[in-house]
Amino acid sequence: MRRMWLMGCLLLMSLTARSQNLDSLVRKAMLSPHRGPHDTILVAGIVVGHDTLPYIGLPEVVIVADMPRRLRKRLEEWTRLRNAVYVTYPYARAAARILREAETQLAAMPDKKSRKAYIKQKEAELRATFGPQIENLSVYQGRILIKLIYRETGTSCYDIIKELKGGFSARFWQTIAFFFGSNLKSTYDTQEDRDIEAIVQEIQHNPYYRYY
Repeated sequence: MRRMWLMGCLLLMSLTARSQNLDSLVRKAMLSPHRGPHDTILVAGIVVGHDTLPYIGLPEVVIVADMPRRLRKRLEEWTRLRNAVYVTYPYARAAARILREAETQLAAMPDKKSRKAYIKQKEAELRATFGPQIENLSVYQGRILIKLIYRETGTSCYDIIKELKGGFSARFWQTIAFFFGSNLKSTYDTQEDRDIEAIVQEIQHNPYYRYY
């Protein structure tokens, strides 16, 4: 028993001396005036058994497989829709604001002639302000804008035109929209149009997006 205890003490002293010698060699190498830039490289270490091994963490590598065709198509559709909503939502907001102002002004006008002159004036202002941007919208973006106007006003574009310009104008523009694959009578439902609604909610909670 005594012999084992002595052997343990000797082993411990040997390991301590070895560790001190290694530390001394490292310090000596670091302080050597002849040390080159690649003589000593300090890295993290890990103890495995009785060995101390260098430990270097490698950056994470993400391997992504080809996206399935169905998922890729869905992503393309979502990206196209998101872009269209981001582009057209400011116009829908502006249309709702202008419509509320027009309704207030028209309600205070006594005769049809004054109302007609006011509508003509506002139409000219809208063409000057939004005409070039609206004309540059694609047919797909136009369809999204029609839905968003209904969302913001609670009224279809067809009914808005009919109220302000008359039934003939509404039917005329509905015919034009039909030839371009659109429908001025389109409504908006938060369930059926949940993808559009999700993007609108994203816009409204985005502090860096100015849609007024």
